[in-house]
Amino acid sequence: MHIAYAFLVGMDWNHLHAFLETAERGSLSAAARHLGLTQPTLSRQVAALEQQLGVTLFERVGRSVAVTQAGLALLEHARRMGAAADALALSATVSSQAIEGVVVISASDAVAAYLVPPIVERLRQLAPGVMVEVIASNALSDLRRREADIAIRHVRPQEPELIGRLVREAHAHFYASTAWVARHGHPHTVEQALQHRFIGADHTGDFLAYLRAYGLPLTPELMCVVAEHGLVSWQLVRQGLGIGVMMDDVAVATPGVVRVIDELPAITFPIWLVSHRELHTARRIRVVFDLLAQELAVSAPVDSKLIA
Repeated sequence: MHIAYAFLVGMDWNHLHAFLETAERGSLSAAARHLGLTQPTLSRQVAALEQQLGVTLFERVGRSVAVTQAGLALLEHARRMGAAADALALSATVSSQAIEGVVVISASDAVAAYLVPPIVERLRQLAPGVMVEVIASNALSDLRRREADIAIRHVRPQEPELIGRLVREAHAHFYASTAWVARHGHPHTVEQALQHRFIGADHTGDFLAYLRAYGLPLTPELMCVVAEHGLVSWQLVRQGLGIGVMMDDVAVATPGVVRVIDELPAITFPIWLVSHRELHTARRIRVVFDLLAQELAVSAPVDSKLIA
């Protein structure tokens, strides 16, 4: 059957959606996670579409998949249908003015674990009909595809359909556990700190390059362990494995840590709240957006014990 003709004969949107997400994400497993399906279920949907069309849409390349020529012919049609579906969902959200329903917030794992919970508790008092879903991710959620309604980001949004509000400039410093300091001493200077081990953030060298520009000439040999996720890195610091970087607001809420390398200035970075321009007019999302802006604008006071 010719692919263009298939659109005239009652194609199942679930099957087409499975194809679209697999093509966009490059693997069946990633598409299944995004759609909340098991991989066998998604595979069956893609296979059903292939059977209906009489063509092969994907070729396996290791653990990934590549779209075939027949699949490419279908992909643009699927993207247009997906955009129409997203627009319909967006319109339905904006038209609802009740302060109830689900609001999805995306934030880095450390912010999601330490800063968001007290704000959610405050929201429960103000708007008990709103249920918050938190996505803990260090990736920038695609607000245009409704992976989140509101994102807490550390970069200014560049997409024209998104709006952003700069909440404040936040600060981070180097920290170690009190047990680590008791064993190794308190490194106040860069020279002293370079005698010890650090918790790294990646294998690419970007982390080291950033810290070198900041004034801390670390080498790979000084990294005792690398953890890309902020919460894992922070737990390694708390367990006394070495020195690591953390946002001051998180450190204040964490017992058993102390600031080190006092001679270095604070690492400064922005906190942005981002939402879709049209979504921002939905009352429940506006309420959550404004509460987040209000609460995140206030930095946690630094305990003097952290810098003792």
